[in-house]
Amino acid sequence: MDRVVISAAKATPAQQAESRLDEIAGAASVVDNAEIEQGRAATLADVLAFQPGVIAQSAGGTDAIKISIRGSGANASPGYFREGVKFLFDGLALTGPGGTPYELLDMAGVNYTEVLRGANAFDYTALSLGGAINMVTHTGYTAPGNYARFEIGSFGWRKQQLSTGGVEGNADYYISLSNSERDGYQDYSFTKAKGVVGNFGYRFSPKLDTRLIVRYREEYHEDPGELTLDEFKHNSSQANATSVAQRDDSKKNGSIWVGSKTTYTFDDDSQLELGLVYHNYRQILGSKSPSTPNHWQWRDINTSLRYLRFDQLFGHQSNTTFSFSNSIHDRAEVQTYDGISKALLKDTNYSGSFDTVFALGNELELVEGLWLSSGLSAVNIRRDVDVDFSDRPNTTQFPQHYKYDNWSLAPRLGLRYDLTPHFQIFGNVSRSIDPPSAWSISPSGPSNNFIKPLVEQKANTVEVGLRGSQGIFSGSLALYRSWVQNELLTVELVPASGLTPARTATSNASSTIHQGIEAGLDTQVWQGTRGDSLLLRQMYTLNDFYYRHDNEFHANELPGLPKHMYQAELKYQNPNGFYAGVDVQVASKAAVDYANSFYAPSYTVWGAKLGYEHPTQRWQVFLDLKNLTDKDYVTAISPLYNSRGQDAAGLYPGDGFGAFTGVSFHF
Repeated sequence: MDRVVISAAKATPAQQAESRLDEIAGAASVVDNAEIEQGRAATLADVLAFQPGVIAQSAGGTDAIKISIRGSGANASPGYFREGVKFLFDGLALTGPGGTPYELLDMAGVNYTEVLRGANAFDYTALSLGGAINMVTHTGYTAPGNYARFEIGSFGWRKQQLSTGGVEGNADYYISLSNSERDGYQDYSFTKAKGVVGNFGYRFSPKLDTRLIVRYREEYHEDPGELTLDEFKHNSSQANATSVAQRDDSKKNGSIWVGSKTTYTFDDDSQLELGLVYHNYRQILGSKSPSTPNHWQWRDINTSLRYLRFDQLFGHQSNTTFSFSNSIHDRAEVQTYDGISKALLKDTNYSGSFDTVFALGNELELVEGLWLSSGLSAVNIRRDVDVDFSDRPNTTQFPQHYKYDNWSLAPRLGLRYDLTPHFQIFGNVSRSIDPPSAWSISPSGPSNNFIKPLVEQKANTVEVGLRGSQGIFSGSLALYRSWVQNELLTVELVPASGLTPARTATSNASSTIHQGIEAGLDTQVWQGTRGDSLLLRQMYTLNDFYYRHDNEFHANELPGLPKHMYQAELKYQNPNGFYAGVDVQVASKAAVDYANSFYAPSYTVWGAKLGYEHPTQRWQVFLDLKNLTDKDYVTAISPLYNSRGQDAAGLYPGDGFGAFTGVSFHF
């Protein structure tokens, strides 16, 4: 008989996560951060590139990137908390009743990232229209030994990272230190940050284990502000004159997030997970401003419980999950001062606001290869807002104290069918609930001495799609349509002028539609006899978001995002470690105001990357070239209400041509 050799390699944690997400009756994907680190690893925007349906736009090179999935949070400007998507570390919540502060949304110590679109984030008690992004931290098992990485590049970019990890008996540990600085492409856009990531695990017995994850980060950045289209065309690297005059900046004095997850396995059929998070984050907006600096002091507590049960129901596999989560503002206060006299102008307290979710889900195999997904969430949203002090009398009809307490139900039903072992179709219907952030109910500006009675944004969504591989092709396709009620839209009503800050407001809109296409395709263009290969990656996103018969804006499209987005990368990989590729990003024009009277121009941006990773993975070096043609383009938009066809400041320019290089070592 001929000799038969069977070999197998253990799946990486990212590959294991991808297999697990394939059991969801909807669109979800995994990003292996090792692939991102083959080039510049600056912000979460680098991680979320090539993710269909996800728009991640970096403005000014800071972590305050604009992130939107299926149009969620599209109308928020980059400088505020992220909304419309739930963010987690290792399945534990970072997002609280005030949204998501962005300073911890960096890549330090992250092994892989899960992107779960819409209701497909059900297992994480995430009910937002956009779903969830879960960043999984390295452990002593996934990153053993010592590691050093150094990056430098255009616009004064420099980054250093040192980490160590290992396993000692039943314990494992991982610690990472990072530091970065950037002078900036735009004037007045300096940024710096440093942080610590720790992950410590211990296995008490085969049934009981626990893990402690710690993230700490300090950050400071200047805010160059938005430009008009005329300013953008004449000099895209200039800063907004008003932002410079106001000395707009953001100072994070040290944000700490500590999460603990303990898992107890009763037997082969049941498991219990208990999570606890402490999150303390402070910031000063306009710390040097002669206008109105804002001091934000926040402290959140999150508790979560998850019970998993695996049974046979009438001879069919049935997997049941019960989940509970509660995120509460243990302390939340915004104080606004006069920048010259330092007198207190307004003191608003949001302490006691919380989001609580109870969820019951089930996966039932109806016949071989056909699974029914069902779930129901009960959501309790409470917003407690007190204007403790204001230097101006309340002349509105709304009281100084506002409390909102409401329960809602969010069901989900889906089907998935394995046509072949490598090809699957799916569909689902769901309901999403997006509560207003606590701080958006009462704006922090001193002239906004009122409380707006906002309610939850709710949407019913239908999604169908497929994913799998066949021959040289692998990819996914999802089509969705959401009927949205009371969409939370944030708009700049009055632009900043001189030392007067801009006036913004969040309100519930009339009915809107969010629908789109999310398509990704990888093609093995060529495979050499020596193991080298040529891979073409492509991503297309259709963002079709518009009003339904609005009294003022009729059927206008919602501003803030390009309607069409296409990305592609052609990459050569040699088995000896050399790699090289060229990439392109194409975006259509995007509305800047709700009246659709003013648009940001379309753009095409090219890039290239090459590098070498030693076959033993002991060291790596790369060169990453961005915006090869030095194209002036608008990377993000701060939506305006109605510019009446006039040029107005609402555009964030992207970086010009940049070259970045880096080297890393394992030792």
